[in-house]
Amino acid sequence: MLPLVLDLDGTTVLTDTLVETALRTLAESPRLFLSVLIGVFGSRAGFKRAMAAAQPIDPASLIYNDAVLDLARAAKAEGRPVYLVTAADQSVADRVAGHLGIFSGVFASDGTTNLKAEAKAAFLTHRFGAKKFDYAGDAEADRPVWRQARRAIVVNAPARLLAQVRAECAEVQAVGGPHSQAQRWLLVARAVRVHQWAKNVLLFAPVLAAHRSHWATLLQASLGFVAFSLCASSVYVLNDLVDLPHDRAHPTKRLRPFASGALNLARAPVLMGALLVASALIALMLPPAFLLMLAGYYLCTLAYSFVLKRQMVWDVIMLAALYTIRVFAGGAATHIPVSPWLLAFAMFLFLCLAIVKRLTELTVFVRGGGETKLKGRGYVPDDLDMLRSMATASGYMSVLVMALYVNSGEVLPLYRHAAALWALCPILLFWISRVLVLANRGQMNDDPVVFALRDRVSLLAGLLSVVAIIAATL
Repeated sequence: MLPLVLDLDGTTVLTDTLVETALRTLAESPRLFLSVLIGVFGSRAGFKRAMAAAQPIDPASLIYNDAVLDLARAAKAEGRPVYLVTAADQSVADRVAGHLGIFSGVFASDGTTNLKAEAKAAFLTHRFGAKKFDYAGDAEADRPVWRQARRAIVVNAPARLLAQVRAECAEVQAVGGPHSQAQRWLLVARAVRVHQWAKNVLLFAPVLAAHRSHWATLLQASLGFVAFSLCASSVYVLNDLVDLPHDRAHPTKRLRPFASGALNLARAPVLMGALLVASALIALMLPPAFLLMLAGYYLCTLAYSFVLKRQMVWDVIMLAALYTIRVFAGGAATHIPVSPWLLAFAMFLFLCLAIVKRLTELTVFVRGGGETKLKGRGYVPDDLDMLRSMATASGYMSVLVMALYVNSGEVLPLYRHAAALWALCPILLFWISRVLVLANRGQMNDDPVVFALRDRVSLLAGLLSVVAIIAATL
């Protein structure tokens, strides 16, 4: 019986194991990553071995291609031997093979030879003979192997590559297919989290608070909004790369494009860089202070992504700071100073929302049977009561700040009927209380801002707040 040979990356698994191990090492130990990179500079096989040793991969966390596994199981049922032959390091391949339990043999890169392209074709021809095996692969580098195989099994290949293989090989089998152009754009939009751009409406807060609605001011704020949105999307892609293993263990985050394998990990750095460059170019059209705020935001997000998100309390403080930075950035873009009242209100409200985010994650984790530390975070189930108290105190402090502001003399020059602003306090009090209750029940999206944009009651509360402000102004 002719053997069936499977590639690993992009074929058996919907990811690149080298990229995953390198990203995890970079996220958890940047110094180790640099030392490995320098130590094996120029040797791809050596780099793979060093990365595999520095960050042993968990095969259970990988996303497998069910169609390819069905092929393997069918071949095995026919009595055909199934082999895993990959350019990944031998230790990675052995872990995957041990997890799946369907392979008759495993051959991979050994730290010296990178078993890829021509090297893989030569190895398989020597072991099985030309046209004496079927081979399943997914990439341009597999073309030399397909030419030596009896049957070329092309997995999720673009039309151009599939046409080339059909021109070079007598027997070709296509398994799956690439996403359409519309599907790819939809996946990219999900990866950059376009819906999260709503958070950057905070850049307009100084404009609205100061009643500066001139078209030039609004244009500056709008440019700031776009720049911040692109910058934030770049960070979201980075976060998804750093959090891959944790996202795959999460009930909803496992469906994200990179975590699910729907988007190729190799495209992530290009996407991240393009978004960041576009953001910087737009920022150059605004005052230098805005560019400094944008750079500060990006540095803070790096600190959060690589260190602080795994530290208790520090993580929610940084999340609240990232929201508040948006308010200051709006002021920098429009030359409008941020009032102490707005700063105090934003600080307490955003700290409340940041804690609610963690409270929701921990509540879902505990009710799902988790008994130890929340993966990728600094909290344990015993912290639930404290988080509830912290979120409640911070949320109600924001209501207090709002009440003090409405009662202060600073509102009189801005509003003709300032008393109407008192309606904001009960509305805010109701909304925060409702968010806290829903978070405690585990019935809220893990991001309270996204929840508010989709929740009808929250939208109604926002509409009533706008009506109160208009009534105070007219």
